[in-house]
Amino acid sequence: MAIDPITLAILKGRLEQIADEMDATLFRSAFNPIIAEAHDASHGIYDAVSGDTLVQGKSGLPVFVGVMAFAVKAVIDKAAQQGGPREGDVWIFNDPYDGGTHLSDFRLVKPIFRKGELFCYLASVGHWHDVGGNVPGNYNPVATECFQEGMLIPPVKLFDRGAFRQDIVDILSANSRQPGSLYGDLNGQLNALELGEKRMAALLDDYGEAVVADCLVELKRRAAQMMRAQIAGLPSATVSAEDFLDNDGIVDEPLKIALDLTIEGERMVMDFTRSSPACAGPVNISRATTVAACYVALKHIFGDVPANAGVLEPVEFRIDEDSLLAVKAPKPVGGYTETILRLIDVVFQAVAQIAPEAAMACAYGTINALSLAGHRADGRRWVMFSFFGGGHGAHSAGDGLNHGNAPISTATIPPLEILEAAYPVRFTQWALRPDSGGPGEHRGGLGAVYEIELLEEQADVFLFGERGKVAPRGILGGHSAAANRFTYEQSDGLHEPPMLSKMVDIHIERGQKLRLETPGGGGYGEPFARPVESVDRDHRLGYVSREQARAAFGVVIGPDGSIDYAATSELRAREAAQ
Repeated sequence: MAIDPITLAILKGRLEQIADEMDATLFRSAFNPIIAEAHDASHGIYDAVSGDTLVQGKSGLPVFVGVMAFAVKAVIDKAAQQGGPREGDVWIFNDPYDGGTHLSDFRLVKPIFRKGELFCYLASVGHWHDVGGNVPGNYNPVATECFQEGMLIPPVKLFDRGAFRQDIVDILSANSRQPGSLYGDLNGQLNALELGEKRMAALLDDYGEAVVADCLVELKRRAAQMMRAQIAGLPSATVSAEDFLDNDGIVDEPLKIALDLTIEGERMVMDFTRSSPACAGPVNISRATTVAACYVALKHIFGDVPANAGVLEPVEFRIDEDSLLAVKAPKPVGGYTETILRLIDVVFQAVAQIAPEAAMACAYGTINALSLAGHRADGRRWVMFSFFGGGHGAHSAGDGLNHGNAPISTATIPPLEILEAAYPVRFTQWALRPDSGGPGEHRGGLGAVYEIELLEEQADVFLFGERGKVAPRGILGGHSAAANRFTYEQSDGLHEPPMLSKMVDIHIERGQKLRLETPGGGGYGEPFARPVESVDRDHRLGYVSREQARAAFGVVIGPDGSIDYAATSELRAREAAQ
């Protein structure tokens, strides 16, 4: 049946509100700061047959849109083996190879029935604080199989026709260093699903199953139609882009992510077959995660397209089996965030060759997953896990964002006040990093400096980062940003990890400090085309040093801090003539 535009708009708002309320419910009730403060979670409504994403909350992580469709399909397939889903069922799992990302992300999937018939699925995913494995917080940069990263739970019923299975929770709790946090996050997700079910029932009472079902079909159709129109607006071409991961944490050699992007009318082909094969270390990802990362990159470029599975209908993916981008168990995948950030970078670099006004330079490209763990004076275990920000890439409309969060998500960096209140640490520095943004006509955003002092007797430290060797790149003549840098104090002085951005079992003692200097974003356009007044402002704000102003931008700043316009004109003219 045809649905009128007004009803469609109202239902779209109501459906999005359901997902948004589920997000808010979990954020307000979760125990661990990665969900409660950083919002590393997501909720949505999914198709009853295919598992396709129909609606997602605006506050959840965009990367989960593509992945969760695979996750719900995994539950649909598992339920079919057991006679189908039943009212009151809730499934739980974290299998990264079957619709997952990494072991920290636990998914709860609930079938929603209406008058005895399956109508849709609701799903919740959240990053739990600790799920076992060799490294507290689960970002193990030297894992060579998934069993070293945490417990792996396939799709199992947490509720069976409404009956709660305590044995499942007992197994989960027994495998976590932070069972209290796990229990709180789990119940927050269950509450979000319960609220979503109530809101969906009220919506169906108001409009009826047929009208709401037609609305969901139409929203998906329109997203696909809009995406085809956006692709058709690009010139037909085939372009290529490559970027690299520093290493896999095991072998200190770069890993290539290569994209051959083809535009043919309303169709896009994303060919990753030239990328590196699967590696020994934990920067592999599943095919579902690769598709989800590309979805996020495309949403950055085509921001007006609605967030549902229709976005990917006109896109064909070519990914070699058992490559770095499509691994099978038990290859480790715990550092998936670093790899999908590089995927987004190569999409931006490829699109910049076709439609430079729509693309942006590379963002800082690493979450710098940092874990500190130890025991308090009374013997209680503590585990601090957090991620950190950096600069975003410049674009045709202006400079990149200073100190933003990774473009894979809408998550926020946990506030230092929350981290200091929860763990025995003190931040002695939390500041912008001068000269870290890539020079360009539009400058890349600045990275940050974080310095952390330990307040307990001792702790073990684990870092899983990237961009220590291959810095975030600029586009259209823009320069690369500053690379990532991590240092730590011990009794014999200051140290850096041998692989620069990855290390385990760093032992520090009270009063010793860790220091992260995160990358900026790449620049856009030739640096000497940047207005002198903009460079002057950057220098006065402390973003750019006198040395970088001269070397990168051709702007001469005198000892008193003022611009020497005559020397600047001469320098820029001399460089232009070469």
